[in-house]
Amino acid sequence: MPDLMIILLAAIFLPLFPLSMVFNALFDKLKYAWLRVLVLIAWPLIGVLIVVKSNSSFPEWIPEWVIPLALSTSLLYSLRLLTLRDVNQWSGFLATSLWALLWLPLVQGASVNLLVWFAIGMSLPLVLLVLLSAFLEKRFGAAYTGLYGGLARTVPRFTAILITVIAAAVATPLFPTFFILFDMVVETLSIMPLAAMVLLVIWLLLSWAGALLVQGLIVGRESKVKVADFNYATIGLFSIALLALMISGIYTGMVIL
Repeated sequence: MPDLMIILLAAIFLPLFPLSMVFNALFDKLKYAWLRVLVLIAWPLIGVLIVVKSNSSFPEWIPEWVIPLALSTSLLYSLRLLTLRDVNQWSGFLATSLWALLWLPLVQGASVNLLVWFAIGMSLPLVLLVLLSAFLEKRFGAAYTGLYGGLARTVPRFTAILITVIAAAVATPLFPTFFILFDMVVETLSIMPLAAMVLLVIWLLLSWAGALLVQGLIVGRESKVKVADFNYATIGLFSIALLALMISGIYTGMVIL
């Protein structure tokens, strides 16, 4: 298979604009949370395997223009995150922004095991966010910012989990995405200083987008719609998942730093 064809195929799964629109169009049409979860886990892994298994001279055969395009794609979607109101669409655009950055360790020759973990580590917080979005859809009929305010008052236990999951998704310290992005910045700084600066801007935009999402969901006048909060069993399950995610993040930091 010619190298360009491999790149174009991989660019669907490790999103490069405009092929990044394929994932977002598909993700937007998925109506079941379990399907979104499956896609979030499998999609970037397929892209990684396409690249590393399709050419014996990996990573030397990857063209130089891939990195600027990957950074541009990530920057574009991180900017779009600032204006999105649909939580599921927000999750999809964040996934696109993060997965595009996987081209950096690919080009730098990271091991397959590390690349696979980077893909999974970036996706796991988004899996939890999709499950929380399903809770909002079931209770309120939709998962939009600004549609209902004051979740901190109406469903405080859910809100605590939601804030933690969003923090994990946008690369807050101790979670895997933080150490993954930090490693990308460090590895890129010495060979491509401008790319490292763009990475830092993307990171800042992701944090800003996360703060806006939290603000749009939990701040404001208390909703008149009365819904049941998470029970303690559900809180326990999400807490265990977040603790495991934090431990895996610390382990990631110990391995790559």
